[in-house]
Amino acid sequence: MSCPFCTAITTRKRAKKTKLGYTTFFCTQCRHTFNERTGTPFNYLEFPTDIVLLAVIWQLRYKLSLRDVAEMFLARGFPFTHEAIRDWEARFAPLIKDQLRIKRQGQAGRSWYVDETYIKVHGKWCYLYRAIDHEGNLVDSLLSEKRNMESAQKFFRQAVAVVGSVPDQVITDGHTSYPRAIRETMGNHVQHRTSKYLNNRLEQDHRGIKQRYYPMRGFRTVEAAARFCCAFDELRNDLRPRRIMGEVVSLREQRQAFLQRLAVLQTVIQAAS
Repeated sequence: MSCPFCTAITTRKRAKKTKLGYTTFFCTQCRHTFNERTGTPFNYLEFPTDIVLLAVIWQLRYKLSLRDVAEMFLARGFPFTHEAIRDWEARFAPLIKDQLRIKRQGQAGRSWYVDETYIKVHGKWCYLYRAIDHEGNLVDSLLSEKRNMESAQKFFRQAVAVVGSVPDQVITDGHTSYPRAIRETMGNHVQHRTSKYLNNRLEQDHRGIKQRYYPMRGFRTVEAAARFCCAFDELRNDLRPRRIMGEVVSLREQRQAFLQRLAVLQTVIQAAS
């Protein structure tokens, strides 16, 4: 293992381990002693990395309050507070979001369904722009304080950057900012269709984030809301049991896929940090 202080590879493994069981190393160049988590976002945490990541994933994934998650881990012998989970979510939710976006780059379909839903932040309604493809897979999401041309253009630019390609068709509601935003960010060749009936699948998909944030009683800041909503959408999409609309997946296959994806996600995040 290379040294996180001087990047030297002349390190020596020590027999002594940390209290949490992590291997320690000694650098013969800069004379520093370090462990497996030194130099990563997980350094100085009082709990194992896999437990911290699991707490953040549970907080993002399920309809639980911070105190609910803390009680569930307390029953399993890990006595941390709900404020610890709040801090971990702020630190590691962006890391989860970034890794999942990298993982799904280039996988979106050629037809996008775009719409906004309302999220209350500190007593004020904000707009969560969301897009899915024709199979129901996530394209992108973006929280904005305003619903205007600038926000729509920012959303489409970000969606194209995340996916890595421009769609053939975009379906939206009748908001006046969409035609120009699509034309200026993705080009005139992209077909724009306006139909509230075709967008019903996205209207139904909004229920995921709506139902999830109700137990939290809203958000205090726009930054916290944007961080949570984007990470939630990415995680929900990654753990989605059906990649194709109408696909038949048995309960056994769903459970196996869930465990495999969860294990891969934890491994990727620890490696990326």
